[in-house]
Amino acid sequence: MMLVPTYVAASDVEGVGVFAAEPIKKGALLWRYDPSFDRLVPATWLKEQTPMMREFLTKYAYPAHDQPEMLVIEIDNGRFMNHSLSPNTDFTKVVEGYASRDIAAGEELICNYSEFDPGFELLPSAVSAFAMRKKSRANGVAAH
Repeated sequence: MMLVPTYVAASDVEGVGVFAAEPIKKGALLWRYDPSFDRLVPATWLKEQTPMMREFLTKYAYPAHDQPEMLVIEIDNGRFMNHSLSPNTDFTKVVEGYASRDIAAGEELICNYSEFDPGFELLPSAVSAFAMRKKSRANGVAAH
């Protein structure tokens, strides 16, 4: 769960992201895994869902560090944190996330998903795919 004031807004990284609502000092604790707050669902549950729910879970859920058969779904703004290989956060402790440098108010909080999800694979950008379809339609080209 997020431990600093944040808001969700349009992101230059992907779709929407989570942004610092006030300055955050380097080393500040930003996020903590809290099983009484973060939603846990069985990983096998994914197969039973509709395609739309599977897409949502694939995008926003990740394996619980202490229960690999469970997925974590963050219910606060934390689920909107985007991925980068040059993050301004440090999630190497897995259950806690820290500011790896001073973060200005209005700056997007970015993490490296591989720090807490060893099997992480970057999904194709939904924003890019939508933009390409929109551009193709505007140019009279059918997109597939």
